[in-house]
Amino acid sequence: MSPYAYARTGRVPAGQELLLRVLDALLREDVAGLRSRSVPVEREDGRWLRLPTSADGDALLLPVREDGFQCAYAARAPFLVARQGAEELRLTSYGVVLAALRALADPADRPGFDAFAEECREDLAARRLHARTRNEVAARLRERYGADPARWTGPAGGLALDTLAARHDHPVYPTGRGRAGLGEAELRAYAPEFHPRFALRWLAVPREALTVAGGTEALPEFWPAPGVLGLPELAASHLALPVHPLTVGAPLREALRATGLQDRAVLAGRPYLEVVPTLSMRTVAVADAPGLHLKLPLATATLGLRNRRTIKPGTLADGAVCQRLLEAVTAREPRFRNTVLHADETVYAHAGHELLAVLCRRLPPGLDGAVVTPLAALLSEAPDGGPVIGHLADRFHGGEPVALLDAFLTPLLDWQTTLLGHGIALESHQQNVSLVLDREGASRGTRLRLLFKDDDGPRLNAARVRASLGDAAPDPAAFADARILAEDDGPVLDLFTTITLHLCAVAPAFALARHGRAPLPELLGLIRARLGEAADRLGTGPGEPGALLRSRVLDAPELPVKAMVTAGTLLTKERSGAADVNKHYTTGPNYLRWSRRCP
Repeated sequence: MSPYAYARTGRVPAGQELLLRVLDALLREDVAGLRSRSVPVEREDGRWLRLPTSADGDALLLPVREDGFQCAYAARAPFLVARQGAEELRLTSYGVVLAALRALADPADRPGFDAFAEECREDLAARRLHARTRNEVAARLRERYGADPARWTGPAGGLALDTLAARHDHPVYPTGRGRAGLGEAELRAYAPEFHPRFALRWLAVPREALTVAGGTEALPEFWPAPGVLGLPELAASHLALPVHPLTVGAPLREALRATGLQDRAVLAGRPYLEVVPTLSMRTVAVADAPGLHLKLPLATATLGLRNRRTIKPGTLADGAVCQRLLEAVTAREPRFRNTVLHADETVYAHAGHELLAVLCRRLPPGLDGAVVTPLAALLSEAPDGGPVIGHLADRFHGGEPVALLDAFLTPLLDWQTTLLGHGIALESHQQNVSLVLDREGASRGTRLRLLFKDDDGPRLNAARVRASLGDAAPDPAAFADARILAEDDGPVLDLFTTITLHLCAVAPAFALARHGRAPLPELLGLIRARLGEAADRLGTGPGEPGALLRSRVLDAPELPVKAMVTAGTLLTKERSGAADVNKHYTTGPNYLRWSRRCP
C-alpha cells in the first residue's frame, strides 16, 4: 500500500477540519516531542503514536495514517486521547489538545500555547464565516465575472481568483485563514475572501520626512495632491501617503509618535481611491486600474503571531535590489524573457516606520486577455464547484489537469533551478507566483507564462552570485537585511526546497492525487524527472549546482521542512533560535526518493 493513502474525503465540520490540521502541524514540528518521543502502536483501528507523559504509564495517543508530505505520519482522526491509568479520554477540541501539550512544555514556552489557542479561535471563526458566506460570495463572483474561472481574464479577473484562493487552506500552516485581532466586520469589509471594494485613507506627510524611491515623478499619475484630499494649505510642504483603513486609529497614532510626526503629519478626513484587496490583504489593487497594486502595512499578523503584516522600510529597498538582480540573470538567460514575467517593484515611499510605507507595484503589460491565477488558487473551489485547476485544464489543456501541472512545472523548475545555478533562491511561494494562460498564434495554441512578485526575501550565496554574474552582482552592502546573504549554498537550497519544491510543485501534486486525478507516484515521478533534467543541465561535477541539487534534494535522506508554528507563535525567537520566522526548519521524509522506487 502506498504510504500516501489519504483518508479524508468530503466536507467535515469546521472544528474537526481545523483540529486535523493543527494535529498535523504539531506532529510535523515535533511539538512536545509528539514525533520524536512517541512510539508507534497498533490497535484494532490502525496505527497510533503513543507519547509517554509520566513514569506511571500515562500517555497521549494520536491516531495516524502514513503520509509522506513533510512528515511520515498525519493525523487520521480529529482527536487526541489522554490515557491516565486504565482510563482514556478523547480530547476533541483545539483548546483541550493544546492544554494537554502545554502541560508538557517548558514553563517559559507555555504563553506560546495560549497565543496559538487564540490563533485557532480566530481561524475557526473565519472558517465558519467562510462556510456561511460561500453561496453569497460565489453569487457575487458569478455576477461580476461569469461562472467559469477559466474565463476570468486580466488583472481584474486575477483579483476574483485571489478571492477563491483566500477561501482555501494554506498547504502547511494550520490556521492560515485567521488574521490576528480582526473580527467579522473587518474581514467582510477588507479581506480578499469577500471581494470588497473600499476607499483608502491618506496621510499628508512633510516632504522632508518622506523617502520616495525614484522621486515624486515616479509615483502613479493618480497620486493625490493634498488639495485633492481637502488639505490645500499643505500643498507646498507635504506629500500624500496612503494608509489602509485598518491602520487608522491607535496603530497610526503610535507610528506618528514614534517618528515625531504627530504634530506635523495630517490625516485627511476625505477617503480617496477605491481599491480591491489582493490575496495578501495588505496589498490592494486600484479598482479602475487593477494592474497597479499598493502594498500597505497592516497592524495584524497571519501565519504566526510574529509574522506581522507591517512593512519594514528596508525590505522595500531589498525588493528593488533583487528585481535588478533578476533582470541581470534574465539578460544572461534569454530563454526566460518571454516566459517569466516580473512585476515592477522599484517605486516606493516610506517615512521611516513599518506602518508608514507603501510599495507601488505595476504588473507587466499584455495581461488583459490572459487568465492570471496565483498557484494558491489552483485547488480552490470554483463558484459552480470543482477545483479551479480542472476548469483551467478544460479550457487550456484538453481537460487534463496533469498536463497543466507539467506545463507549469517545467518552466517553474527550469527558472528556479537556473537561479540556483547563479546562487539565488526566491521566497516565491504559491501566493507570489501566478500562471498566465492565454491563446496565441494562428493555431491559437495555449501559451503559459509565469508572473512573479514580492522578491524582497531571497537567499543568496554571495560568492556564487559574484562568480556567476561578475559586475552585475549586487553589492552586499545594498541589502538592508543581512540575512539575505549566505556564505554557502545551504540556505539557498533550503529556501528552494521549502518554497518552490514543497509549496509550489509538490503540494498541488498531492492535492491532485487526493482528488483522484492521477496516482501520486506518477506525479512525484514527474517532478523528480524535471528536477533531474535541471541537475544535468546545471552540471554534476564536484561542487557544481547540479551535484548539490542531487545530493541535497533529489537523493537526500530527508528534506528541510518549515517549522512555522514553532517559530511564528509557540516559541520566542530566543527559545527557537530562529533568525527568521519564515526560514526556521525541521526535517521530513524525502518523497522524491520514495517516488524513484515506484514503477
